[in-house]
Amino acid sequence: MVSQSHQLHSSICPKATGEAALLLFSGGQDSTTCLAWALERFSRVETIGFDYGQRHSVELEARRTILEQIAEQFPIWRERLGEDHLLDSHVLGQISSTSLTSESAITYDSRGLPSTYVPGRNLLFFVLAAAVAERRNIRNIVAGVCETDYSGYPDCRDDTIKSLQVTLNLGMAQQLILHTPLMWLDKARTWELAAKVGGNDLINLIVEHSHTCYHGNRQKLHPWGYGCGQCPACQLRADGWQRYIDSHA
Repeated sequence: MVSQSHQLHSSICPKATGEAALLLFSGGQDSTTCLAWALERFSRVETIGFDYGQRHSVELEARRTILEQIAEQFPIWRERLGEDHLLDSHVLGQISSTSLTSESAITYDSRGLPSTYVPGRNLLFFVLAAAVAERRNIRNIVAGVCETDYSGYPDCRDDTIKSLQVTLNLGMAQQLILHTPLMWLDKARTWELAAKVGGNDLINLIVEHSHTCYHGNRQKLHPWGYGCGQCPACQLRADGWQRYIDSHA
């Protein structure tokens, strides 16, 4: 945990574009970093989450806590936090059997994909987010998907997101922009981005309150946060944290 205090830099407010954004917000490290990134850049940021029967449903509690902590610790961002939306997406668990929606062990298939991969999950999330964005008159959609230091999920890749943006705009006759600020950042640089945007206060918030572990383990607080320390999500987060710390030693 980082203990030093931090004052938000004065450039946060002038960077706001005057536009609104809708953030796909899970309550994890990546989406919390993206929340701060979006709050720095947009005048209003609404959040959207999905309850799909994930075994790590504790992340849904983390979402609420993080939004409360952001509002409490960062007054300038509090003014920009908009409505939070939580959608029932249990159909994902009904049509697939994965280690993310059941208590099965995490294994890897012949493609190297972990059994935590839920086919079509992020595609569905973006479609639902786009529908909400249109209703809310929002054209900017932000997500923490990444194809650097990731588990290999095909619906996190840059080509997928670019193609999806075209498809959504054609199918909805809109001019949506899908923002993926973490796409080319490894996990060490994701920690670095959080520090740059929100300083040590944001780093501490991510460590203490965000949730990444696929097993939903909140028993032990590691230097990088709570988790089992063994699942792919924990390993990626822990490795990135160590590289981030080493780079500042």
